Formats: sequence, structure tokens, C-alpha cells
Amino acid sequence: MKILITVAVAMFGLSPLAPAQDGPVSPGSATVARPRPKPGANTPAAGAPATTDSGQSQIPSKLSPKATKDNDPGSEVTFRADTSVVTVDVAVVDPDGRPIPNIPRANFRILEDKVPQTVSQFSVGEAPMTVAMVVEFSARFQSYYSSGWGQTLNAAYGFAQTLKPDDYLAIIAYDLKSEILSDFTNDRRKTQEALGMLRIPGFSESNMFDALVDTAERMQKIEGRKAILLIASGLDTFSRLTYDKTRRRLQDAGVPVYSLSILQVERMMAESSGALGAEQNLDFLQADNELKTFAKETGGQAYFPRFQQEVPGIFQAVSQSLRNQYSLGFSSNNQAKDGKFRKLTVQLVNPANNEPLKIMQNGKAIKYTVIAKAGYTAPRSVE
Repeated sequence: MKILITVAVAMFGLSPLAPAQDGPVSPGSATVARPRPKPGANTPAAGAPATTDSGQSQIPSKLSPKATKDNDPGSEVTFRADTSVVTVDVAVVDPDGRPIPNIPRANFRILEDKVPQTVSQFSVGEAPMTVAMVVEFSARFQSYYSSGWGQTLNAAYGFAQTLKPDDYLAIIAYDLKSEILSDFTNDRRKTQEALGMLRIPGFSESNMFDALVDTAERMQKIEGRKAILLIASGLDTFSRLTYDKTRRRLQDAGVPVYSLSILQVERMMAESSGALGAEQNLDFLQADNELKTFAKETGGQAYFPRFQQEVPGIFQAVSQSLRNQYSLGFSSNNQAKDGKFRKLTVQLVNPANNEPLKIMQNGKAIKYTVIAKAGYTAPRSVE
């Protein structure tokens, strides 16, 4: 009986212990600054920063040397016609999700709209991460002391504990709107303070699409290994953006999304007991598909743990995938500045015969997965 009550609480947001709140509010800045500013960078000048559609400043805002120079009233506006290099971060993992190292440059092939490209840049090695943890925290699924509340906090705290000293992390929570609880920082005390705000949720809405796009677009110009870790049910109830528009804008931003679904076991239990109707079940199946799609099209991965014991292994896989990526660069054969979306396919081939590469482990060929973003948007002539 206690388990069924918990499921009902998680599914319908019923919580006699949760008083009306406005949800977690960040006491600090409402903008997320670019991590790791270069030594000697100038202090940002006063004034209104460039904004996204949501009205918040873009990353890297004015903390980068380039942005500071561009905003200098005395600087001249110049236009350059450089050949742009498209960068693609690639992870190759085995069936257990572990990265496969030491793959030579010659084995990578990139296709843009099915046309082979020449890989001009190649690097590999472990590198620090810059991660934005985007956490659903609404009264619908994370009511105080519900199962969803516990799973969300365990996942958020658990991932923070896997970080290394050089990793940067920002915490963003969303319900009716998104709130930046902490800026990108490698100060773990600030991260703990931000996570401490996740106690009593406020609104019952879940604007996942808006929160994801806003975060991805503000992270777009961050350099190095970057990603969004989305901890959510996958349901969106009130976003301004549609699903299709969200897909396109996430693809344009080029920030990998790693999705961690919550309430998988509770959903199965509710469905088997008849507490979850056919329409609700269809909504959750659609939510799972959206989490998978966002991850696949941005070069991330989606995870659907049924037991809490699976979560540490997931975080380890995410960390290894990000730290041990292959970074490929190419100059597109298509130099048209038409602003169109171009599909990318990354393959591993044997350069001797152009056939798919066989990777052997313990004397046996294994099935591997190549993880990369689905494409990019070409620049326009006016940019």
C-alpha cells in the first residue's frame, strides 16, 4: 500500500507536505558566464549584454577577449572571408558504453549530405568537461518526499560527485520557467549550495523544451568538451517552443544532450496496477522518444535506468564519453553560405578497402557505436 501511494504521489503531484512555493530561485547572477576565461582578459564593460530569445545573455557574453574587443567603442567593424572549419566531437563506445581508444585518424570518414569530406584536423585525449545540469523540478513529479523528488536529488548530487577538479558545472532547474541556480564553476561549495535549493518545488508545469534550447544556445560558443545533462521525466507541458522547433535549434546549437529519465519503475508499476491510463502511458512513451531524439541528434546519449544502482555506471559512461572524445575538423566541399542544415555522418572504415572497420576485443569482433552530432547549419553570407 505504501508503494502504491508513493506512485500516486509521483504521478499526480499530490503532496500534503508541500506548501505553495515559487520554486528554487538563484540568489546570484541571472546569467551564466563563460568558464575558464583566459589570463589577462579584460573586465567586461558595463552595458546590456547580447541576449537570446529568452532575454538572457549568451555564453560567452563579454568575458571572452573576442567579445570584449568587439564591444570596444573604439574598435572598427571588420568582415573576414575565412574558410570555416567544422568541428565534430566523436565518441566510439563498445556494447557496455565504454570508450574505445587509440583509433587512428585514417579510420575516420565524415560524410556531409552523403558527400565525403577531408579530415584536416584530428586530436584525441582526456580533457576537462564543461557541463550544464538541467534539472526538471516541478510539483507535478518532484513533490516533497515523493519518489521522483528522491530520484532527482540522488541523480543531481551523484553526478556532481563524479566531477574532477578541472571540470566546470552549472545548475539550471526548470518548472514553469528555468532558473540558473549556479554559474559555471569548479568550486564544489557553490555547486552544493545550488543543489541545496532543490527542496520544495513550486509550479506543476514542466517547460523542458524552452529550458533545453535556452541553455544550449547560451553554451554554443563555449570551447572544449561541453554537454548538457538533462535529468527529467521527458514530459513538456507549457513550453513556448514546439518539439520540431526544439529539435532544429538544438541541432544548430551543437551542444550534446545526455538525457537521464526518472520514474521508469514507478511508471511500470502504475501501468500494471491500472493507475496509469492509456493516454498517460502514451504521453510517457512520447517523452522517452523525445529524450532519445534530442540525445541522438546532438551527439549525446539517453539513459532510462530502472534501478538506482544503475545511475553511478551511467554517470561514469557519460564522463568517459566526454573526456575521451575524438575531435575531427574539416572544411566543407560545399562553400555555399546558404544557412541550410547539413547532415553529418561519421563512419569508421578500413582505408585499404573502404569497408566498415572491424574492432576486435579478446579475439572477437565487437559491435561498436559511433556517437556524433547529426549535422550543423551552414553560415549565411551576411554573417
